[in-house]
Amino acid sequence: MPRDIPVGNGSILFTFDDKYRIRDIYSPRVGRYNHTEGHVQRFGVWADGQISWIEEDSWERELRYKPDSMTTDVRLVNHKLGLELTCHDLVDYHKPVFFRKVIVRDLRGATRDVRLFFHFDLSINGSPVGDTANFDPNTNAVILYKDDSYFLINASNDPTKCGIDHWAIGAKRVGGAEGTWRDAEDGQLGRNAISQGSVDTTVGIHVQVPENGEAQATLWVVCASDYEAAKGFNQRVWETGPDRLIARTEAYWKLWSRKEPINTAPLTEPVRDLYYRSQLILRTQIDNGGAIIAANDTDITHFAGDHYSYCWMRDGALVAHSLVLACQSELSRNFFRYAADCIGDKPYFLHKYTPEGDLASSWHPWMIDGKPVLPIQQDETALTLWALRQHFNEFRDVEFIKPLYSKLVLRPAKWMLEHRDHNGLPLQSWDLWEERRGIHTFTIAATIGALNAAADFANDFGDLDHAANFREGAERMRGALRRHFWHEDRGHFARMGVPLDDGSYRLDMTRDSANYALFAFGAFEATDPQVQSEMDTMRDRLWVKTDIGGCARYERDYYHQVESNKTEDVPGNPWVICTLWQAQYQIAKATTIDELKPAMTLLDWTTRRTRPSGVLAEQFDPYSGDPISVSPLTWSHATFVSTCVQYLNKLEAIKAAKTASAESAI
Repeated sequence: MPRDIPVGNGSILFTFDDKYRIRDIYSPRVGRYNHTEGHVQRFGVWADGQISWIEEDSWERELRYKPDSMTTDVRLVNHKLGLELTCHDLVDYHKPVFFRKVIVRDLRGATRDVRLFFHFDLSINGSPVGDTANFDPNTNAVILYKDDSYFLINASNDPTKCGIDHWAIGAKRVGGAEGTWRDAEDGQLGRNAISQGSVDTTVGIHVQVPENGEAQATLWVVCASDYEAAKGFNQRVWETGPDRLIARTEAYWKLWSRKEPINTAPLTEPVRDLYYRSQLILRTQIDNGGAIIAANDTDITHFAGDHYSYCWMRDGALVAHSLVLACQSELSRNFFRYAADCIGDKPYFLHKYTPEGDLASSWHPWMIDGKPVLPIQQDETALTLWALRQHFNEFRDVEFIKPLYSKLVLRPAKWMLEHRDHNGLPLQSWDLWEERRGIHTFTIAATIGALNAAADFANDFGDLDHAANFREGAERMRGALRRHFWHEDRGHFARMGVPLDDGSYRLDMTRDSANYALFAFGAFEATDPQVQSEMDTMRDRLWVKTDIGGCARYERDYYHQVESNKTEDVPGNPWVICTLWQAQYQIAKATTIDELKPAMTLLDWTTRRTRPSGVLAEQFDPYSGDPISVSPLTWSHATFVSTCVQYLNKLEAIKAAKTASAESAI
């Protein structure tokens, strides 16, 4: 189920599903821990002797954000109850506090006694074992805690009153207990003082809504490492006032989202809006410690037995590159610092990492056929180096680069030269889709980009011998890629090769969108005839021939496969990143404004695939267009940002060239 309106500040992340239920709570790091395990946190409204939970069909729901803000703007209407709710959710930009402001309007023309119920089903630090929930009379709040994780839940419906009106604390999923939310159905909670183990809590607050008028209440959740800190933050909220803290956070994100003077006027309005929204959504998925998390949608756990709340260095590098293009330099710097910590003393990255920088779960073996192998995707190491150079080209921050030069440039580049076969191609590793082991066109192209980046760095630092070696290695690899992986009869490159005993390669000629890498990282020019043949035939073969459209990953893609029979028309589900790679190709080879138009068409296609909130999934159903797999996918939003900036830069370059040509003709 998509996470339609994530809100966070780089330390705390709250996600919501499409029924406006909180599903994930991460603290103190984005991606860890998930204190809900994906369980539903309910929101209910009681009026006139009956309760309705927000997920019920009687509610009309619109889940959106305020413009240029990380504050939600949710509209809920229930004609049966005769009520309209407007809800604003946010995490304070600086403090570890989540807010939900609820404005209740009467639609019946009568004074109403309305009771709001907020249910929290936590599994603190990823497990309900040993949790405690208690009512704290010192703060008039409920506190849930375990070890060094505290969650203080409080509310106010009056400028002169701080504290919840009533509460329930009890067991869940133990002995048949459904949870304390059931206690709310009569409009009054039992006020049990404490419970431990597998516990949950529901808190209630009353609002008196005048005839045809409105009233409001604000809930907040403080996330802290101990009781005193939780109490202190709660006191700060009450003394400052929730409305003032909400207002300052809204002001901060408006400033953040528009701080760079990038002229987005040439973009269509939907594309421009999604460009800014994508940056804000990206920010929710990036930990303040630098880790760029692939996605924080716990529902994928039911499919794969694991989640996406890790940092893959490939995804991270490409997201960091999008941040560079959008001039978000502090975020890209944090990522590279994090990467340097992760790589440690090794010259390569392993599969993926936790937000703290520890090695994460993996399915890449360390031994195959009784022989030890490196369980790596080499493109992850290569792209981190490549992206670091793109960062430096943009910002020229020498003092920042200096301590990273050895860890992220010299050692990885020297290792890439050593880790080659007799033809100068990388040795076998896993592909970017994490499904096949071999020598992949994507990996080769990424490694060429990395070696050239390392050569540029080495030249800048006066390491001229290293610069020459890296450049020669890149050139040899480029020649070997063209010589051994191009199939003249088919008119396109192989997606991978497997070494044979005679020194040749068994080529896999499956059409794969990942071969966009041929031009993306500088291995070849986009105007190279072989690249043009690759990309044009790729578009024809991988475009989804339904009303939805979009580009599939590769032929007969089985991951979340919807269509297994008509694979000529539906080679796979349409992916955002793969569709936008086609746009990036159109941009790269364009020399006129007319030649840019296909790229804008694909950007427009992407905007039509968003949820109403602006969230982009990983992939979509080829017939219905419904999101599939995780949502939002950080990589999807990053690729959209990158493509927008590439479009604007090329448009400016074309106009400048046209002006220069006209002036020279005078």
